[in-house]
Amino acid sequence: MSSSDSELSDSDLELQQAFAEGRLKPGFNKVEQAPKQFVNNISGLKQKLEEIKLDLAWIERLDCINAEAPLAPELVAEMLTQEEKRSNELRNNKKLPQFSPKEDPVLNDFKREMMFHRQAQACTLEAIPKLKQMGLPTKRPDDYFAEMAKTDEHMQKIREHLMKKQQQQKRSEHVKQLRQQRKEGKMLQVQTKLQRSQEKKEMLAQVKKVRKGLSKDLEFLDGKGKLSAKKLAEKKKMKDKKFGFGGKKRGMKRNTRDSAGDISEFTNPGKPGKERKFSNKGKGSKQKSGGKGKSGGKQRMGKNRRIQMKAKGKK
Repeated sequence: MSSSDSELSDSDLELQQAFAEGRLKPGFNKVEQAPKQFVNNISGLKQKLEEIKLDLAWIERLDCINAEAPLAPELVAEMLTQEEKRSNELRNNKKLPQFSPKEDPVLNDFKREMMFHRQAQACTLEAIPKLKQMGLPTKRPDDYFAEMAKTDEHMQKIREHLMKKQQQQKRSEHVKQLRQQRKEGKMLQVQTKLQRSQEKKEMLAQVKKVRKGLSKDLEFLDGKGKLSAKKLAEKKKMKDKKFGFGGKKRGMKRNTRDSAGDISEFTNPGKPGKERKFSNKGKGSKQKSGGKGKSGGKQRMGKNRRIQMKAKGKK
């Protein structure tokens, strides 16, 4: 119900209440004791039709009185689809009122629209030959130009809206397809895992029988068994290449007497055949040695020793 209908209903209630209380003047309202009766006066309607009817040519009236066109196969298929869709909707939603196909208002509306469509088809099949006999064109010529009732901006908005809606439908269909493919992929993956586990159990059971001497048949190693053994051998070879073949691995990087004495890595690249000289003297060696900043010179005597040497020289 719209806002105007609600306002009208409120005003009607107010008028009824005022009339019941006697606040309205007499003569404007009349009390009806019985419900209103509707009369289908066919003769009166026909009389009025004859009075307003104009005797004009058919080209001025363009009216057609005919029955419905025969039901096409595609319309039958569409009707069956609508009935099935509606029945599923009512079955899944128990809150909706349940109707039979004949009493369902939704299906009745669809059938009514179908009747209008069929009657328009029959009218077209009757009117087009009449217009051709009269020599009147029924198709728009290629060079026909007419001003549109709506502006180009409005039509552009409609076009954009339709394109957007079409893209959304394509996107939703694509998402549905991806979900379906994902479900199928998961089902195939589960089936493959179950099949592999079953084959592995059967092979292990056969291997146990051979080990215990209960069976000497090695045919189970043919086909997939040989391929799996080959894969295991290749896997073992790759692991051996990456991690080694076993043995002691702890302390492999420690120095030995020979590696500690090997100074071939410290040779001077500019002068081949000569080795670099290393000394344990650092920055503090200048203070301990004699001389100013020169290493390798004569060590300076102590102060007392220098005084004694000077005394001897004076004598």
